[in-house]
Amino acid sequence: MNSTIDREHAIDQLRQMLLIRRFEEKSAELYSATKIRGFLHLYIGEEAVAVGVMAALAPEDAVVATYREHGQALARGMSANSIMAEMYGKLEGCCRGRGGSMHLFDAATRFYGGNAIVAGGIPLAVGLALADKMRGLKRVTCCFFGDGAVAEGDFHESMNLASLWKLPVLFLCENNLYAMGTAIRYTQAAPDSAAKGAAYGMEAAAVDGMDVTAVEGAARTAADHLRQGNGPYLLECRTYRFRPHSMFDTELYRSKEEVEQWKKRDPIALLAQRLRDAGSFSDQEMAALERSVAEEVDASVAFAEAGSWEPVEDLTRFVYSERRGA
Repeated sequence: MNSTIDREHAIDQLRQMLLIRRFEEKSAELYSATKIRGFLHLYIGEEAVAVGVMAALAPEDAVVATYREHGQALARGMSANSIMAEMYGKLEGCCRGRGGSMHLFDAATRFYGGNAIVAGGIPLAVGLALADKMRGLKRVTCCFFGDGAVAEGDFHESMNLASLWKLPVLFLCENNLYAMGTAIRYTQAAPDSAAKGAAYGMEAAAVDGMDVTAVEGAARTAADHLRQGNGPYLLECRTYRFRPHSMFDTELYRSKEEVEQWKKRDPIALLAQRLRDAGSFSDQEMAALERSVAEEVDASVAFAEAGSWEPVEDLTRFVYSERRGA
């Protein structure tokens, strides 16, 4: 952290992780107040994965995410306003309020969901990468999925096709140890997700998902591999969610002691301490970041509150294709 560039980059990443954390905390508060309805899966604890990976991607690359995607969407550059309005169900949301928390989408940042079905986004990523390869474009498609998706057929079929066709897909496993409410050790005979890359002849690695710097480094290695036409890459980020699976989860499957142990490796606190240890970051700077993030989150809530509901007469719009020039 001695160079100006490193310091600035680290502080930017710290701000991004803070934004995700405070946005998620506010979302939980709004959900309890019934401002946000439906399902809500929080990313608290996993911020280093989204922020580290997005730093290794280019604007022209594509991102496919899961239903726990607020953090990825924010790190990718989607506005907090459009995300919050979407969760409110307002017309100003990124999907006109029709998708909600699990279906964020933004063509401008090439963010293709938000997919509610476990492993459902993985075949889409293969299709996007195939299209890029057929067009001769040096793009990467990064597909996020959880450890639970590794047990799904879509994962294995997609890995196989991507490897056969040498497609530029970064298979990004966010292993938070629990597929919903079941520990991975109870559901997979071989719980080492990164090791599964060998079965499909692809490069693979595992990284500490609580360390944003380590995640970025691993993701850059993977992205370089992909851009050189070497075929797909599997990267497992070993992380942990501090909150339950969803707002409906009673969280009876893990102990409070285990959660508290993981909180000692909070990715935000780790990066902030690293900056302080390097003598290049003060408590005043941290407070300024907190104020900046709080203002952005508050602005997103105000934007969503002031948003408009889609007219009832448009209820069936987009269900069928619309005739043009009729």
